[in-house]
Amino acid sequence: MPRPTGNIRLKAARVAAGFTSQQDLADALTESAEHLGIRGLSIGVRQVRRWESESPPWPQPDCQRVLVHILGQSMESLGFTPPWGSSGPQPDRARRALVAGGAAALGLAVVPGRAVASPQPATAGTDFEAVTRSHRRLYWSVAPSKLHPAVVAHAALGCALLPETTDSTRRTMAAALAETYLLAGRIEFFDLREPSAANETLLLALQAAGEADDQLLGSAIIAHMAFVPGWAADREAVLERMTAARTYARRASASAEFLAWLDAVEAECETRCGDTRTALHLIGHAEDVLKAGNDHPSPEWMDWFSPARLAAFKGNTQLIAGHLPQARDTLLGALEGLSPAEDKQRTVIYGDLAAVEAAAGDPERACDYACKALDQLTVTWYATGMDRVREVRRMLAPHQHQRCVRELDDRLYDWQTTVSALTR
Repeated sequence: MPRPTGNIRLKAARVAAGFTSQQDLADALTESAEHLGIRGLSIGVRQVRRWESESPPWPQPDCQRVLVHILGQSMESLGFTPPWGSSGPQPDRARRALVAGGAAALGLAVVPGRAVASPQPATAGTDFEAVTRSHRRLYWSVAPSKLHPAVVAHAALGCALLPETTDSTRRTMAAALAETYLLAGRIEFFDLREPSAANETLLLALQAAGEADDQLLGSAIIAHMAFVPGWAADREAVLERMTAARTYARRASASAEFLAWLDAVEAECETRCGDTRTALHLIGHAEDVLKAGNDHPSPEWMDWFSPARLAAFKGNTQLIAGHLPQARDTLLGALEGLSPAEDKQRTVIYGDLAAVEAAAGDPERACDYACKALDQLTVTWYATGMDRVREVRRMLAPHQHQRCVRELDDRLYDWQTTVSALTR
């Protein structure tokens, strides 16, 4: 008699619940999502088939909710293994556990008509928001490895408090929670280099933004999610997410700065996908949008973009396109336009200027800019800036016996820099 294969636990639970086919379960899950207040979730038979396979993927938070609701068992009992593992301590297990717990709490929060057992005072939303605001400012000066656990813990607190709030306090809490998850996702993607974790966290941010019905924040979150496929050169996925981000922005009163930033995000992703011509066209459009302006102010939480940063995007794209004189001029202008608080971006521009000089065959100037980037990294760590310096060092391989390159190596691999790179 052949031995059953696949996720037999889920299959057994499906049959026991009266769903004789995978299509029946898919239909029931989609219908259940509507009853639970989960907007836009559609589960097809193909997804159920994957869950009943030999190695079922860990479902997204919304899918977990409907599975548990319909089948009445925990995810582990249904044959699923969490992506962080089920035994033994893992380096990021605490982070993932907090995120998973936050997902469950947030899922409960969005059920329409849920009773509030012990309502929080009206000040709870603004108090929670104040901590979110502080974390946002601390991002520019605190080491990511130190800030990230505090941000994730704050998100878990927000998920615990959200079901205990109502009306305007609830919207304030949900918006601040969305921003907190957005910050956590930004740290995971740009600083910790964990794109999969970032995508998972940003999904939670989007769910919270939906609870707050904040269209502009939703747009910002989806645009950040475009970076994940962008770095993987998946242009189709980038365009799908950017279309969604622009749709959300149209529903809100988006500032010219915000609209220009959307162009910049898509341009950077196009550059990563190898289409610098389209990227430069998008940047040109962003410049026109900034110049024309509009009457809408930028949201307080949008502290990651400015005309100088748009110029930095442009200079990097010109560099990759091989337009070295234009890239040099653009990047020098961007450097002058940065505010004193934009030290993380300063390391990236120094790195790009070093790459321009390396490509132009001037190792002395390339090493000088690379060392300036390293100087800045000792003050404010930024993984993206270090990536730029390492790329420059690879470009300098033909000149590795020159004194300036050996001195760069001494800086790049000194005790402080090496330990910082491995611990942050």
